[in-house]
Amino acid sequence: MKDKITNWKKLFITLASVNLALILGIFLFIFWPAPGAEPPEKVFLEDEAGAEFTIRSSKDNLNELVNAYIAKLPKLDNIQYSLRLDEEVHLMGSVEAFSKEVPVNISFEPIVQENGDVILQSTGMSLGLLRLPQDRILQYVSSRVTTPEWITINPKEEHIYIALTQMELKSNFRVRAQQIDLINDNISFRIKVPNDTLGL
Repeated sequence: MKDKITNWKKLFITLASVNLALILGIFLFIFWPAPGAEPPEKVFLEDEAGAEFTIRSSKDNLNELVNAYIAKLPKLDNIQYSLRLDEEVHLMGSVEAFSKEVPVNISFEPIVQENGDVILQSTGMSLGLLRLPQDRILQYVSSRVTTPEWITINPKEEHIYIALTQMELKSNFRVRAQQIDLINDNISFRIKVPNDTLGL
């Protein structure tokens, strides 16, 4: 009889310890300061020799181009996502947690930087029905989404820094944003063609 009581106590203490560890882990995840991420050093394409051309686009064309690029990025098996542009930029997708699909939706306002890079500043976020601080949701996404080196997710500042000027293209062209006005569907980029690309 004593052995049964002792085993019951051990099981109870073990279960209580596991529950306490889970609760502590959740609290630490929610309240621990979110890490910041340093954006890459800014590059100014005006300093490079070459010809520049202005390219104008629409939300539909840009939406198709961005999602075609996303489709080629490596992904983990338990996350799917895509981008949609209307009056804002929407990162939509789902992650698998506890054998269930949890929807993720983050809205951003694109802000063109002086050198042509773009900051996507978050304006709203949701992770299923969880009421988590916005920086936590972005931190969760950051840990599960593989991004190229020229894209920096900064949970602390609640934004994504897109260093367009450092994006490597096969053609050796360089790109910088000139204007991204989603409300009026006015989107333009500057394309720099370095002189050495043309053999000059």
